[in-house]
Amino acid sequence: MGNTKKKIAFYTLGCKVNQYETQGLKENFIKRGFEITDEFEHADIYVVNTCTVTSLADRKSRQYIRRMKRQNPGSIVAVIGCYAQVNPEEAAAIDGVDLVIGNNEKNALPDHIEKLLQDRQIKKEQEGPYIHILPREELKEYEESGIITSMESRTRAYIKIQDGCNQFCSYCIIPYARGAARSRASQDIIREAKSLLEKGFKELVLTGINTALYGSEEDFRSEEKDVYGIEIIVKQLNDLPGDFRIRLSSLEPTVINASLAERLLKYDKLCHHMHLSLQSGSDRILKAMNRHYGRKEYLEIVEVLRKADAGYGLTTDVIVGFPGEREKDFKDSADMVKRVGFLKTHVFPYSKRPGTKAAEMREQVDPQTKKARSAELIRIAEESSRDFLKGTIGDRRKVLFEEYDDTSGMVSGFSDNYIKVYCQVDDEKHGQCLLNTLKEVNFSAIYLDGVRGTFCDK
Repeated sequence: MGNTKKKIAFYTLGCKVNQYETQGLKENFIKRGFEITDEFEHADIYVVNTCTVTSLADRKSRQYIRRMKRQNPGSIVAVIGCYAQVNPEEAAAIDGVDLVIGNNEKNALPDHIEKLLQDRQIKKEQEGPYIHILPREELKEYEESGIITSMESRTRAYIKIQDGCNQFCSYCIIPYARGAARSRASQDIIREAKSLLEKGFKELVLTGINTALYGSEEDFRSEEKDVYGIEIIVKQLNDLPGDFRIRLSSLEPTVINASLAERLLKYDKLCHHMHLSLQSGSDRILKAMNRHYGRKEYLEIVEVLRKADAGYGLTTDVIVGFPGEREKDFKDSADMVKRVGFLKTHVFPYSKRPGTKAAEMREQVDPQTKKARSAELIRIAEESSRDFLKGTIGDRRKVLFEEYDDTSGMVSGFSDNYIKVYCQVDDEKHGQCLLNTLKEVNFSAIYLDGVRGTFCDK
């Protein structure tokens, strides 16, 4: 590569898994002598880690690919991630793209970049973009990235524990982009967790394409017969010494049921917060979505969690305007949001994804109806959130403080049940000392997007 370090810039779209994988690539490039830069106009290499979960994600992916090449016409542009996996020829056809690398091939990206740089040094002509995509049926092995040190945070660290999905919900392209469900070896997760805890992180967030599927493979075995699925890794992490907590990212009621939810409650380091995707409150629509649960099963999970802790934080996703959704189906979704009392509800208008069963369904809902229903459900969700927050006033919970604001003189962070908590401090020194610490706090009033609190030791 010569004596001058090549500068490489990353742009990442989509989920926490993509962000985690980008961080792994950054660390691998640094080990090979590259320099990571945020100054996009001066990079020699651009890597766009793409998303394809919606048509908007596809469009954003294409926009950023084009933008990167305009920054430096002589640069190398590599397109990786889910859009690259599902639409490799389309990605390669974008002017200026040099490499298109699919999922389960990301770790080979530094090799491909170095080869391309060597070819350019000897002025070897490249005959069009290089494309390397494994078909879905070959995406079987978990691609180990090694220990990831951080993701732009000093308090909370993400650990990828799983990849792929076997559920094939009728609206979702991700199983085609990510392949079959596959779990990361528990010893690799524990090794990474120990490294992160030694660095001072106080919260470990377990993430994956479908995190709930961890340990679901037939050949995946636990050392303990009565421990299975996601509980396998939760138990091992919970047994690690130290003052830290564990948070689970998005879970699926297609995998998690009331029995498993109850089993998870016994782990004292596991946060009382679950992002449990609802997607619809209508049994008819859930069946059309190929979601293997109904309202009854979902509410059974909620009942178990809220019986154990009335302030258990539940967040969710809801799709509006799925093909065939009628007014009654929409009202069923609104009813579920009110009934459960979610802390946060992410509302998504249905996005047609070519290659999925839902894209071919009749009764596609018109954009105006989707827009109106989205606005209405967002309003209901905001009321639900406020009601939930009101119900937590007077609670006492541990908060991990992450930010100090010198304008307000407050520190803020998240409670175990995922409420943003703001506390007044004496001065900046006091505020800075509290960062990356877990403190008991009394919730006193609703404030901004969360609650105000007072320290219990005062």
